[in-house]
Amino acid sequence: MNPDASTLWPRPRWALALLLAGLASLGPFSIDTYLPAFAGIASSIGATPVQMQQTLSAYLFGFAVMNLFHGALSDSLGRRPVVLWGIGVFTIASAGCALSPHVGALVFFRALQGMASGAGAVVSRAVIRDMHAPADAQKMMSQVTLFFGIAPMIAPLIGGLLFVHVGWPAVFWFLAAVGAALWIANHQLLPETLHLSQRQPLNVRNLMRGYRELGASPRFIALTLASGLPFNGMFLYVLSAPVFLGEHLGMAPDRFFWLFILIILGIMSGAFVSGRIAGRVTPRRQIRDGFLIMLAVSVVNVSLNLAFAPSVWWSMWPIAVFSLGWALMTPAVTLLVLDQAPERRGMAASLQACIASVANGVVAGVVAPLVMHSSVALALTAMGLMGVGGCAWLWVGKRLTLRG
Repeated sequence: MNPDASTLWPRPRWALALLLAGLASLGPFSIDTYLPAFAGIASSIGATPVQMQQTLSAYLFGFAVMNLFHGALSDSLGRRPVVLWGIGVFTIASAGCALSPHVGALVFFRALQGMASGAGAVVSRAVIRDMHAPADAQKMMSQVTLFFGIAPMIAPLIGGLLFVHVGWPAVFWFLAAVGAALWIANHQLLPETLHLSQRQPLNVRNLMRGYRELGASPRFIALTLASGLPFNGMFLYVLSAPVFLGEHLGMAPDRFFWLFILIILGIMSGAFVSGRIAGRVTPRRQIRDGFLIMLAVSVVNVSLNLAFAPSVWWSMWPIAVFSLGWALMTPAVTLLVLDQAPERRGMAASLQACIASVANGVVAGVVAPLVMHSSVALALTAMGLMGVGGCAWLWVGKRLTLRG
């Protein structure tokens, strides 16, 4: 924690949470905004459904690769430079997407978008821990998640409206404008939260050794899986939205936002509860309760899909409740991940985000195309991803020194 933390941010704490939420939400926002335009983009540039899915996978793998470096660079160079460079490149890449004449160019610029957008998501976690002790950090992280929920809630609505009324390039021009606004806001407001005494030398050999040691830690890997895989149980439906909503539920692209609203309301509700109980309920109990909620609703979701044909009246609600359970437990798990390397929290955040993003990319490029055409397969796969994350927590929870 920065010894000067109390003097770095003179404004209300919610304002810092809002600024960091903007950074954290840039990645998912750039996914959710363009999903409603999938079919239109494919038709315009002559891309197949598989090629369009690769524009998503390229983004996620780009996000994963650069996440190995964002946090580590911020441990050496400071938090501000990494954030500002990341947002700047994202803005340029978004303009490149809008101008792409064919699918190859779109895949390239989407990968560049992903590589750049991870800077905000990774560094924002390190900033929180730089400035707050554990209980306050959990409250701040929950508040960030609460604000974070607003952007993905409105992203598909904006994307659908822009696609229908203006055209698909307008979606990416809008993302470029968002990037420019975020760059200006962070240039003006974001303090440097990494104290000079806590900066690490930028040495490639030491960096690789640090990653090797952290990656070889069973506790770190288990905690990362405990948070990341259940997220994919929810993210699977987001990735499959064009098929799940368009084919299974018969919804038009400009109505896709209903699924996102329900998911984000679940995330915001879970984050609100997490922030309220931080310091009063033990992390172990909070994580346990989150997994129990996800397990119960997963069983209900599978049962309903086995018994009935998908319906707009009930198919989206289990996903929303699942997201509540995930948001309830993930702030506590994330702080445990960062505290596995207290002197290199940026590195820990980077490696956590990289592993999670690789999982996201595999789900997007391999798993989702295999299961998206069956509502039963979607429900079973979501439950399976949550189950693996739950097993990881059961294993590591017994080996951590936590009260309760």
